[in-house]
Amino acid sequence: MRNTTIIKETPEYLRTSLAAAMVLGFKPGRFYRNARMPCINLLMTYESGCVASCAYCGLSRKRNYTRHQSFIRVEWPTYSLDQIIEAIAERNNRIKRICISMITHRRAVADTHAVVNRIRERLDTPISLLISPTLLTREDLVDFKALGADRIGVAIDAATPELFDKLRGRGIGGPHRWDKYWEIFVDSVEVFGKEKVGAHFIVGLGETEQEMCRAIEKARILGGVTHLFSFYPEPGSAMENVAPPPIGTYRRIQLFRYLRDLDICSVEQVTFNAEGKIISFGVEPEQLDEYINSGKPFMTSGCPDNETGEVACTRPFGNSPPGEQVRNLPYTPNAEDITRIKTELWS
Repeated sequence: MRNTTIIKETPEYLRTSLAAAMVLGFKPGRFYRNARMPCINLLMTYESGCVASCAYCGLSRKRNYTRHQSFIRVEWPTYSLDQIIEAIAERNNRIKRICISMITHRRAVADTHAVVNRIRERLDTPISLLISPTLLTREDLVDFKALGADRIGVAIDAATPELFDKLRGRGIGGPHRWDKYWEIFVDSVEVFGKEKVGAHFIVGLGETEQEMCRAIEKARILGGVTHLFSFYPEPGSAMENVAPPPIGTYRRIQLFRYLRDLDICSVEQVTFNAEGKIISFGVEPEQLDEYINSGKPFMTSGCPDNETGEVACTRPFGNSPPGEQVRNLPYTPNAEDITRIKTELWS
């Protein structure tokens, strides 16, 4: 009998986050506390997987790609691009952004062109690209903008060149290089414009709070903003037995990220102790309380809804399960949340 198995690969197929699949009606479920999800996150998929071997990543070639379907804590089911486009078109008033995530694969650049073209034939929804700098040139970025993408994400992830090399580069047998990532970050800002490029950083890969603050500072000085994540161990990855960072560490860096991206303070104003822990933000107490009480520093940071300016890419519960200690809040914190966050902030 002839083998009729369909190989579900990009550009004809993409994976979606579980949250996006729920929004599009592909999966049943409800969001904890009615969290909003106005962004559809799409991930490229290939039978051979990603050629990189990042120590913390669920897509690493050193992880069993076909057996493990989770990535960033949740399931990422696969659907045809036609299905996805049709479902977005039916819900166009609720979908404010589409994010296409590249993986490090020889076909990824050409397939990004194909996917964006197909989407643009039917939809005018804003498109972000989470790119793989190892594969790219400045000319590719110019092409992406011409095709219709309006924002770029660069997942630098590690806060220092030493950690980057250890977890993503030579230390793990991976192809990524610190200097190349920052080179493409600078090119992205020049092509797409200031504040149109987000540096992704993951807190808890072995850095100090001071080192992470300096990485955030660097991204801001170069004209970008920061999208912050808390490390969560992926089963089967090289870091599967590493614990997430302490909640106090994450809350303090969230607050610094918020203040820095709004140019309210710089790393030079922050006081660190001998272990590199934040002990003061260098902001007047009344002003700092105002920002904390707003709850905004502790909500998900990501690409915005172009109409309202509010974050569209809320990634519900990607860093932690629903419950009391949600790390990136996909909803506005209430008074009880703020009380708890204030305790966590200096824990």
